[in-house]
Amino acid sequence: MKNIQNIIIRRAKQKDCPRLLELVRELARYEKASEEVTITEEHFEESGFGENPVWWAFVAEVNGKIEGLALYYIRFSTWKGQRMYLEDFYVTEEMRSNGIGKMLFDQLIIETKEKELKGIVWQVLKWNEPAINFYKKYHAKSDEEWLNCVLEIRR
Repeated sequence: MKNIQNIIIRRAKQKDCPRLLELVRELARYEKASEEVTITEEHFEESGFGENPVWWAFVAEVNGKIEGLALYYIRFSTWKGQRMYLEDFYVTEEMRSNGIGKMLFDQLIIETKEKELKGIVWQVLKWNEPAINFYKKYHAKSDEEWLNCVLEIRR
């Protein structure tokens, strides 16, 4: 554990976008998929803070620097209704084991309740044992039956 003076969990602001994208790239490196991050900073910012935002986020600010993020959007299920989809959840390596992930995840639960959503949905890589163990503390269920599918559309 590092000496942490001040942890603030807050909503992301437009000016945070460059740092958020840095953390997204860090997460991609951790997931062994650096080359998959192709979004531009402009598209990222417009998608979160433009006329019709499609994502929202909370950040963990430690001693004035963003060291964690929880980025989500609203997903609709014809079976369950509206749910939060947690797209990216990340705390920098040097700040892990300080309770920051718990603080961010607890804020997501509060947000889910306030928005009267039916739950939170996310993906986790099968080999990511630290993340799986973290989610187990919340009694999250994993679904081994469904496969993830992606269709890339090129212009």
